[in-house]
Amino acid sequence: MKKEDVEKLLHDKLESGEHISPVLPDGIKNYLIDIDGTICDDIPNEEPERMATAKVYPDALKTLNKWYEEGHIICFFTSRTEDHRKVTEDWLNKYGFNYHSLLMGKPRGGNYHWIDNHLVKATRYNGKFTDLVEKEVTIQVFDDGKYD
Repeated sequence: MKKEDVEKLLHDKLESGEHISPVLPDGIKNYLIDIDGTICDDIPNEEPERMATAKVYPDALKTLNKWYEEGHIICFFTSRTEDHRKVTEDWLNKYGFNYHSLLMGKPRGGNYHWIDNHLVKATRYNGKFTDLVEKEVTIQVFDDGKYD
């Protein structure tokens, strides 16, 4: 899906004359993907000189570009700062990553617990990108009185 097609999906949604948050069509995922330690060597912000030469993880490049070609939205979400944007974009382009957006300034430290009014699924990267598989897991949810 081209960047301009994604923009159309995500903007100017109206219901009863009021703007509403967009919901993607069935089957389309909006992937938020970390960079350091997930698609390449783990480079801390304190060593930005290494970012331009980080080793790419080939399985990440292949899988993410496949998801892009399947019409999914690819957004890199990194703890790198705005000062690192150019080196990051240059690196992504050098290796041929297809993506729709790049968000800088993700909180550092891990152990994320994301709360949102949209469905959120999380997948921990453990060393190899592959197609995703279904797996039953225990999750934490807000107590809305419907769970025992």
